[in-house]
Formats: sequence, structure tokens, C-alpha cells
Amino acid sequence: MKSVTVAFIGGGNMACSLIGGLLRTGYQPNKIWVSDPHREKLEKLAAQYNIHTTEHNSEALAQAEVVVFAVKPQNMQQVVTAAAAIVKAKKSLIISIAAGITISTIQTWLDFDAAIIRCMPNTPAMVSSGATALYANLHTHEEQKEIAESLMRSVGLAVWLEHEQQLNVVTALSGSGPAYFFIVMEALQQAAEELGLTHQQARLLTVQTALGAARLALETEQSIAELRSSVTSQGGTTEQGVQVLQDGGIHELFAKALQAAESKAVAMSKSFIS
Repeated sequence: MKSVTVAFIGGGNMACSLIGGLLRTGYQPNKIWVSDPHREKLEKLAAQYNIHTTEHNSEALAQAEVVVFAVKPQNMQQVVTAAAAIVKAKKSLIISIAAGITISTIQTWLDFDAAIIRCMPNTPAMVSSGATALYANLHTHEEQKEIAESLMRSVGLAVWLEHEQQLNVVTALSGSGPAYFFIVMEALQQAAEELGLTHQQARLLTVQTALGAARLALETEQSIAELRSSVTSQGGTTEQGVQVLQDGGIHELFAKALQAAESKAVAMSKSFIS
């Protein structure tokens, strides 16, 4: 990643994850700025990462070739509108990680043809195991795309989308997905405890099994269906358990969950249209 100055507007958990990821890849701390209204948060960030911090967005924006808007969606309009003049003068790349706010909406708030990339990272980015989807508008050039991709790859996997509306599916899948896996893990742990394992035994075995399954899926060329079949011996214990899940309509249930989450993401996008 080219050593450009990056300003994070908002110093929340996702911004902290991205800053930590950048620094782990060797990025220079003096090339990173964070602005946030909470002084205690800024003091913690400065002490932990030795980066520039400020309570004033304009100070951070004035330094940056890349601006990451990491504020809550309901605060985006005010923050983006106030930033527009500096961003336009600097010709900064805009990276938005605010869920539900389209590029056209951000463009309207900026009131000029800016280079904008929308990203949908997820919470495992906090432990460098994130899954992020990106979409860039036509004003974004290849070098800017490489910068954004490098930023997101510093905390995990990154994939580009062909259509912005696909971000709604990504929101439903990888954005909300950790919660789906957590509820499955929660159910498995609870069931194991009811069958006689201690809380600690059930938790450790559940979490490690989930981690192992995910690593197998990532590191082998077999499809997920093939991996499931390889564990499911005919007439064995796994087959019995899988049959119960299939009889309970697990595929249909997850399809409904993703459809509901996607519909909510679409509705959120529409609510922010000015």
C-alpha cells in the first residue's frame, strides 16, 4: 500500500481494527490521523498506536489523501457535508464503512464528483479475520482501489463487487453472519452442557470445532458440500445429527434469515436518500 496519509473520521471499534491492521503491515504511524469528539478515546489511541489524533475533523481532513468515514450512519450526513470543501480541495479518496448509505447519497452530500469506495467489513476484523466487500464508483482510479483493498486486507479477506446493490447481500451474509454462527455455537454449547459436559469443556470444544471447520473450508479446494459429506459417514453419528437439521429445514431457515437481513439493508439505504 502506498504510504499516503489516511484520516479516520471516527475512532470506534472498526477504525481501531483498521488502524491496528495497517500498523501490523508496517504502515507508518505518522501517516495516520484519527478525529473523534471523545478525548479519552483519542488519548487511548495515541498511547496505543503513536498516531496523530484530534477532536476536530477539519484538522485530520486537511492532512489526508484518503479519508475513512467510520461514524454511525445517522451522523454521516452532518459529517460528510461539513467535510465536503476540504475533501474537494484535497481530491481525497473517500472510503465509507457506514452501513446502508449509498455512494449516490454520499455524492449528493459532498456536492461534487468524488472518488468514493463503499466497504462492508465485519466484526472479526477486530481479530484480523475480517471479511470485507468493496465497491468503487467510476471516479475512482486503480491506484485508489489498490489502497482501499490493501487497507481492508490488513484485517482479513477482501473481495470486489460488480454492483453496489450486492452490498445489501453482503450486509446480510458477512456483515450479520457472525451473529448467525454465534447462535449456532451457542445452541451447540448449550446442548452439549445438557448432555453432560461442563460449561468450559462445551465452550472450548464448540469454538475450536467452528474454527477448524472454517479453516478447512478456506484452505482446501473442496466445496463446502463436499466437506460436509466427507465428515458424514453413511449410517454414522454425524449422519443422524445432520438428518435432524435437514428435517428441521435448516437451509430454508438460513435463506429466510438472509432475505430478512437483506430487506432491512435495502430499507436502511432508502431511508438515507436525501
